[in-house]
Amino acid sequence: MLFMPELAEVEYYRRQWTVPDNCRVERVALHAAKRLFRDVDTDRLCSGLVGQTMTLSATHGKQMYFRFGDQYWIGVHLGMTGKLRMEGAGFLPGKHDHLVLYCEGGHTLVFSDPRMFGRVRFAVGNSEPDWIAGLPPEVLSEGFTYERMSEFLERRGKAPIKAVLLMQEMFPGIGNWMADEILWRARIAPGTRAGQIGSRYRRELYARIKEVCEDAMAVIAPDWATPPDRWLFNHRWQDGGTCPQTGALLVREEIGGRTTCWSPKWQRYRGRG
Repeated sequence: MLFMPELAEVEYYRRQWTVPDNCRVERVALHAAKRLFRDVDTDRLCSGLVGQTMTLSATHGKQMYFRFGDQYWIGVHLGMTGKLRMEGAGFLPGKHDHLVLYCEGGHTLVFSDPRMFGRVRFAVGNSEPDWIAGLPPEVLSEGFTYERMSEFLERRGKAPIKAVLLMQEMFPGIGNWMADEILWRARIAPGTRAGQIGSRYRRELYARIKEVCEDAMAVIAPDWATPPDRWLFNHRWQDGGTCPQTGALLVREEIGGRTTCWSPKWQRYRGRG
C-alpha cells in the first residue's frame, strides 16, 4: 500500500540519516539525469559536500533538510515511495538509490525512490534558502494559532473540511490519514464546509489537530511503532473496518479528490449555531 509520508513518517526517515559528530562526507554518488534533481547543479553538489560535516538536520511538515558545513543545504521531499536509510561501508548503490553520501567510518547515507515522485533540492549560502525560509508555521509551533486557522477556514469556506486540512500552506505535514484521524476525534463529518463550522467545533478541531500531531510524533516518529487500536488509524485500512467508538462500519468515499474514511454514527455535519 502506497501513501504519502506525513509529519511523523518524515521525522522517522530524517532520523535514519544520523551520523556521529564531525563525520565528514568523503564521496557523493547520484543519478544526475533523474527528475528528482531538476533545477539542481549536481556537479556543485558533489564537489561542495566532499569534506563537509552535517551541521543541521530538520523537518518541516512533509519536507526535510540538512546543512553541511556552514553553507551547503540539501532538501528532500520523499514523494510516495522515497526513503532515507543508512548503509555500511562498501555499499554499492542500486538503480533506485538516487543519492548516496559516503561518510567517514563506513556510514553511508542513501536516498532511494523507485517511482521518483520525490525531489532533492540544493542551495549554497550562509542563511536558509528560500525554500525553507518561506515555509508556513509548523502545526506544533507557537505560530500556528487558533485565530490563524479560523481565518483560513473562512477563506476556504466553501471547500469540505477534509480537503482544507490537506492544504500544506496552512497545515504542513498533515496528509490523508492524519486528516481522517483529526476529524474523527473532533467528531466532524469530513464533507462539512470549512466556513460553516461553528466556533465550538472550530476550537475542538484546533485542539485535535495539535493532539494528533503530538501523538503521531510520539508513537510513529521514533521507530515506526503501530498506533493503539483506540485510534482510527488501525481500522481505516481494513475492509469492513469498524469505528473504535461505536462499533459501526466505517464508510469510505471520495471527498475533495481524496479517499476518506469516516464514521457517520460518530461524526456529524457541524454547522454554525
